[in-house]
Amino acid sequence: MSNTVTTINPATEQPVNEYSLMSLDKAQKAVDLANDCYSFWKKTTFTQRAKKLHRLANLIEENKSKLVSLMTEEMGKVAEQGEQEVSLCAEICRYTAENGEKELQDEHRVFEQGHAIITYQPIGVILGIQPWNFPLYQVIRYSVSNVMAGNTTVMKHASNVFGMAKLIEELYLEAGFPKGCYQSLLVDGKTASELIKNPHIRGVTFTGSDKVGKQVAKQAAELSKKTVLELGSNDAFVVLADADISKAVSACIQGRIVNNGETCVAAKRFIIVDEIYDQFKDTFLDGFKQLKVGDPTAADTDLGPMARKDLRDELHQQVEASVNAGASCTLGGEIPKQQGFYYPVTILEDVKPGMPAYDDELFGPVASLIRVKDEAEAMMVANDSRYGLGGGIFSEDTQRATELAIKEFDTGMVNINGYSLAQPNLPFGGVKDSGYGREHGGFGIKEFVNVKTVMVASTQ
Repeated sequence: MSNTVTTINPATEQPVNEYSLMSLDKAQKAVDLANDCYSFWKKTTFTQRAKKLHRLANLIEENKSKLVSLMTEEMGKVAEQGEQEVSLCAEICRYTAENGEKELQDEHRVFEQGHAIITYQPIGVILGIQPWNFPLYQVIRYSVSNVMAGNTTVMKHASNVFGMAKLIEELYLEAGFPKGCYQSLLVDGKTASELIKNPHIRGVTFTGSDKVGKQVAKQAAELSKKTVLELGSNDAFVVLADADISKAVSACIQGRIVNNGETCVAAKRFIIVDEIYDQFKDTFLDGFKQLKVGDPTAADTDLGPMARKDLRDELHQQVEASVNAGASCTLGGEIPKQQGFYYPVTILEDVKPGMPAYDDELFGPVASLIRVKDEAEAMMVANDSRYGLGGGIFSEDTQRATELAIKEFDTGMVNINGYSLAQPNLPFGGVKDSGYGREHGGFGIKEFVNVKTVMVASTQ
């Protein structure tokens, strides 16, 4: 096996850079360094940590052009969406800096023999295993919460975004974080798996496929190490009879194509009641036809290429398998004969259980339209998935839609009459095969802390 990795520009299919993989021995030494750093980093004050996070936020903004260019080169992100990702990451840093101390402040309670202090203490080195699709955000969202809590972290990034991995570590160091507080390790999956066994690794946070995530969780569980998993999904967006069709179509298209369709919490299955199905489909089809797939650096591009050739090939196989099983391909569905790993916006209809478009996650710009009889069937189909990350409901009866979202939708997040990605002040995560644990909103910062109870007996 080669010990080098070459990153490829998915729009041009040309090499971007070459990187040498870190050996297992060097990676273990990096964990040792992180543990050494933890011994004094845990003793710093929240104010000291917050000051560095504010500096990191400023540096992220100052390096916006460089970060966006790297996203576009390494994984094909549309430049405008790259700018949004950079802004979100700076906002996450500031939110964590401004709210971390409050979220982790000691609590005081009375018990029969005296009073008790409940304190949230850091636990050590956290291993992060992160994907390529939001190459800055995925790293920032978990790492800043952990360093604010007093932990240190080592991070294995996806190999096609190793340039971003290196740049993130440079920004942490420039922001004044001590060496070893945050480290990007250019390692493969096998080495990352070995690191889980390192006694200094106290927890693992993983974002990626449910198949690999379950393997990571199993290995960590055998060592009694906590994990947080944010895995795939096949999010259902339900369109009820009283929905504003124009508003619903606009949000559903946005939810399907954001980040070239390569988003875990993207809208993927569209469940439409029979009464308005044809109207929704015709409007959705018109909107999809107007989308421009092309150069991710161009201002008028809606979707760029998929991140890698193997990912495009896998998506196409899922589309073909669904069509062979009885789905109708209303638009797209053919790999274009052009340079770059492009895939056309695609619409599948007559999608049924047993098809990849119904059962699995299609990680690309493919929309699955499903016709149902009524609201009850719509919610049944929405929940008929092994996944449970996000979802949506469109209805002019907001109160009823909200009630369905709270009581019926078996997911971690639900949109009502819109589509939103992550927000710094709101918890993000799922249920079922979409994983467990939460990021953001004051919840993520408590995932890897020791909730310690100190009981002080009364002197009387």
